[in-house]
Amino acid sequence: MALLVFGRREPALRVFQSMLAEFPGDAYALASIASLQAQSGATQAALATTEQLLALHPDDGTHWFNYGFLLEASERYAEAEAAFRRTVELRPSLDRAWYGLGLCLIRLGRLDEAVDALKRNTQLQPMSPYGWYQLARVHVDRQEPDEALRIIRHLSRFEPKVAAQLERETGLLASPAS
Repeated sequence: MALLVFGRREPALRVFQSMLAEFPGDAYALASIASLQAQSGATQAALATTEQLLALHPDDGTHWFNYGFLLEASERYAEAEAAFRRTVELRPSLDRAWYGLGLCLIRLGRLDEAVDALKRNTQLQPMSPYGWYQLARVHVDRQEPDEALRIIRHLSRFEPKVAAQLERETGLLASPAS
């Protein structure tokens, strides 16, 4: 941990690899290695390590979330969708997984399903603007300006900058003064 605190990723990676040699299949060591690989830009290696982790620990929603995140970042949206669905099956209260699922569904052009996932995200994390922003964008894409306006008004109460950004991007004005 001290190596990580001081930004010494390579020595930290060697420590985690030693841990793994001593304790094969250790979830903490594997997850730490995958995280360090991802941070250093070795996405394919991080995916492979996470697949190894999931083979050994298939019922951990956190590992599925991290896998989905890596897949989504690699633009492998259908696979990421499956990983995020597994995550929310195992950990239905993990708001970030619902958000990731929503983003994947948007990329896959499945906007109706994206609305459902993003609504779940906003229920779990009502004060985060990210889910609300994406949800408003989806409503605009679905030709539902009234729903998008409702979200812009809602956001203006606690994230006025995000609401203003949505107004600029969509051309929808939540109030005459906007």
